[in-house]
Amino acid sequence: MSGAVRRSSPLAELVFLAALFTVTFEKLHWAVAGDVSLSDLLAALFLVAFVFERVARADGRLPRAAVTAGLFSAAFLLVYLLGFYNLDTQQAFVQFGKGLVKFGLHFGLVVAGAAFVLRRSERFYWTALGALVAGIAANAAYGVVQLLAARAGFNLDQVALSPLTGGASQINLYGAVQGEAILRTNALTGDPNHLAIMLLVPLLALAPVYLRLEPGHRLRVPIAVLLAFLLLVFLSTLSRSGALGLAVGVLVLAIPYRRLLVSRAALVPLGAVAVLIAYVVYRRLDFFEVVLRSRLQRGDTATSAHFGVYGFIPDVVSTHPLFGLGLNTFSVYYEFVTGKTDWGPHSFYVALLVETGLVGAAVFAAFMWWLFRRLAAARAVGRALAAVRDPAAARVRPLAWGLTAALAGTLAANLFYLTMSFYYFYAFVLLAITAPAVFGRRLSSYGGSA
Repeated sequence: MSGAVRRSSPLAELVFLAALFTVTFEKLHWAVAGDVSLSDLLAALFLVAFVFERVARADGRLPRAAVTAGLFSAAFLLVYLLGFYNLDTQQAFVQFGKGLVKFGLHFGLVVAGAAFVLRRSERFYWTALGALVAGIAANAAYGVVQLLAARAGFNLDQVALSPLTGGASQINLYGAVQGEAILRTNALTGDPNHLAIMLLVPLLALAPVYLRLEPGHRLRVPIAVLLAFLLLVFLSTLSRSGALGLAVGVLVLAIPYRRLLVSRAALVPLGAVAVLIAYVVYRRLDFFEVVLRSRLQRGDTATSAHFGVYGFIPDVVSTHPLFGLGLNTFSVYYEFVTGKTDWGPHSFYVALLVETGLVGAAVFAAFMWWLFRRLAAARAVGRALAAVRDPAAARVRPLAWGLTAALAGTLAANLFYLTMSFYYFYAFVLLAITAPAVFGRRLSSYGGSA
């Protein structure tokens, strides 16, 4: 693609950034034409603004990353349309239609968003990343207030959200210890595990950037405080899937940054979090002992349900091996087998294989391979910039490693949840696939290429 940087209308940029900021606000949805979320509205509005801008300029060109994403979306669409012929109930048809609309908005955001970002400056890329991180941080901040209000016997969602959405929601109630409620922060997401897995993106993406910041840099302390705060909210979710994802992400970061992970810069914020957690636990040792023991049990009902859904894969693959039961129809099949209504698979990979079969799983594997290749290209850009002593190398390569760790952690966490079917993941994808081209522009001034 051309390295030219172009401006668009401020309205289009504002809508795009607003879409990124709100992609984790799951509770903001309305029962209109089924169910419409704020993310649906903003994604659709951005797509309209994007098309209008391109038509007004008579510009139909797309950068390579956007074209490749579009080809993958076409491959997924073909799998879904072929799976359509396996639908056999009216309820399945309805669910398929809903899933197809979401798919269009999700990949529309990736393709148009990638083209949008790649026509803008490096500064705009950082602004877009900042909008995504700021939205997740705002979500987490709401979760803290939600938790404090719940401990005081007050349902913040009922006061702050219900008048807007007309629906009901509240903080997650996990159980009770001697009559005292065990609360798990879910903030503006639908589940505490969703919140924990979403928090992996800023935690893992920003950690290496923070570790490579020069002493005295104006962002060093703010990012340290932000990471410590997000880690505290992460712990308040009591999410085992989130913990798995974080562990995998840290292992990835240990490859290039194993020394920095035990440096003073890392240990100071981690130590502050550890001291605060130790103080809270010490004050209520018996309570937290019961909570932690329950979360570490492997034979509880929740754990059995998470592993049990994998048992559906052989049954479905034996009957519809190539294209599965149809997009977004697992809940229909699950209800038919168990009698439970509106029940998700609690695993992205179970949903993938059951709904799209072996062909859909193969397309998804290729898509993930491409994502990792794009992030490898971003790391290569960072190395090339370091070789020519460009100061941006100290930001680009750490960010590329952070995004790689976030992707690996999210893939691991989705063994038992399916957040990769949510808007925030597609926002993450568009930032991941555009990174090498955005920062590779710098190499042109040194006679290189991205």
